[in-house]
Amino acid sequence: MSFQTNKSRPLIISVIGGSEPSARAVDLAYSVGQILAQKGVVVVCGGLSGVMDAVCRGAKSSGGTTIGILPGNDAKMSNEFIDYPIMTGMGNARNIIVVKTGSAVIAIDGSYGTLSEIGHALADGIPVIGLETWELPQSADLPTNIEHVFSSAEAVDKAIEAAWVRENTR
Repeated sequence: MSFQTNKSRPLIISVIGGSEPSARAVDLAYSVGQILAQKGVVVVCGGLSGVMDAVCRGAKSSGGTTIGILPGNDAKMSNEFIDYPIMTGMGNARNIIVVKTGSAVIAIDGSYGTLSEIGHALADGIPVIGLETWELPQSADLPTNIEHVFSSAEAVDKAIEAAWVRENTR
């Protein structure tokens, strides 16, 4: 089944995570990519190594489509599983574009770049599903509601559900 937005475009989910992840995070990202592709969801990520490479590799193994929002000006810098490299020349400032391109975000593992992407997503009301990633302190003044899950399948289901709600209430 392929998911469409209310504008008849394919659903896009952002997947973010570390460039030097653990072996478990790589396995989780690969599985997330596979499941997203099997459901007809387009994957967008930062286009480089680690979680980004693994999610794209998983998506491509299941016939999916991938978009890489790259920090530099050279498409050759993207991982080999990117279908559509978008060169920004913006360095880490591209993180905003990565999260705003998707209707929801799945965060896997990650370091400070991932944390910044989570912050941008939450600030803009973009749902964030966390899979072995950052835990944020709760605050009455700030939206810090990452929905933490424990499996790739659960992450994909929650992200699609949240994206579907978000897309159909705009």
